[in-house]
Amino acid sequence: MSPGVRRGIVVWGGYAAVLAVAPLVFHRGFALSLLCQMGIVIIFSLSYNMLLGQTGLLSFGHAVYYGMGALITIHALNLVQHGWKFPVTLMPLVGGAAGLAFGVVFGYVTTRRAGTTFAMISLGIGEMMAACSLMFPGFFGGEAGISGNRSAGGPFLGITYGPQIQVYYLVAAWLLLSTAAMYALSRTPLGRMANAVRDNPERAQFVGYDPQHVRFMMVALSGFFAGIAGGLAALNYEIVTAESLSASTSGMVLLATYLGGIGFFAGPIAGAIVVTLMQTALGSVTNAWPFYFGAMFLATVLFVPGGLASIALLHKRLWDARLLRRAMAVYAALAIPAALALGCGVLLVEMAYNASDESRAAFRVMGHVVDTTATASWIAATSSFLAAIAACAFTWRAVSPRWAGIGAALAGDRDP
Repeated sequence: MSPGVRRGIVVWGGYAAVLAVAPLVFHRGFALSLLCQMGIVIIFSLSYNMLLGQTGLLSFGHAVYYGMGALITIHALNLVQHGWKFPVTLMPLVGGAAGLAFGVVFGYVTTRRAGTTFAMISLGIGEMMAACSLMFPGFFGGEAGISGNRSAGGPFLGITYGPQIQVYYLVAAWLLLSTAAMYALSRTPLGRMANAVRDNPERAQFVGYDPQHVRFMMVALSGFFAGIAGGLAALNYEIVTAESLSASTSGMVLLATYLGGIGFFAGPIAGAIVVTLMQTALGSVTNAWPFYFGAMFLATVLFVPGGLASIALLHKRLWDARLLRRAMAVYAALAIPAALALGCGVLLVEMAYNASDESRAAFRVMGHVVDTTATASWIAATSSFLAAIAACAFTWRAVSPRWAGIGAALAGDRDP
């Protein structure tokens, strides 16, 4: 058995093991719901990366395939409730078929051009479908949406999908299958040609491939997997609203994919996990979570354009070159001032947010009351933040030669 095959078995076996063990570790109701949401967003993000990362197509309307997959699935679920015989376990395939159908229709229109033209057409189609969701409430459900019952099909082998743990394992199974299928697709001639069309469509055309046809195939297939994610969302939440087709949903998957790293297959997985945690976990703590998410995305674009996956790859290279211990010494020197700057920055954001509402003008931080109406509170928070920033700058000047030495050693280790 070759080393590549063994490595693949270890990676995919570990992936399946994590999915199987996760609910045994995080077994509370909120944690199970969070895991289900993560699995759905991961499939959605991986499907979007088929366009942005693999084919170089920036779409502002990917929520169309996700939302229509969810909508058709909830309608099918209601048909099951009225006597239609179809296993609930395979309901995500209904969403996938819907996403594929709309991917074929809209892909024929959008893929005639690439680049900015494709992005603008996808934005127009997304806005058109979002408007339809409010114009035709009989089919789309309007603002109230359409609800269903995932237990409508009755028990099968004792499985009713009533308990959340059963829904989680359904999501996990489809997540594993979808991830494996999308990874396999990236290794097919179509996946390789999608990369070629992304990098140099003229050269791909010279060797006999039609770039529009390749783009069309990738849009249709990405719509299929986005529809699967939508179908799982319909089963998980048992309701589909107009938000599933909104621009905010398209923006969320774009940000998650880029944050994770569009140059890596596993990048969208990391991005989807972070976005879900910020939306759900951080969102339950503070309503200012979109500001933190925006700041994190801005920092990623400016300083880590390769996304979170590129950070993991960098540290793997440091480990292989036996330089990780030296890097950790730099991190340790920066840890305290960076933590202080982050904490003071968060305090200022929370003070600004709470100051906008008189009912929250005073709030507690680590047992201390912060009064946003007092000038002294703002002076103390601002001066602490500026002092922490100055400490970060001073520390970085002290350790930057050491970091430059690590970079030089890493570059020398890569030289033949």
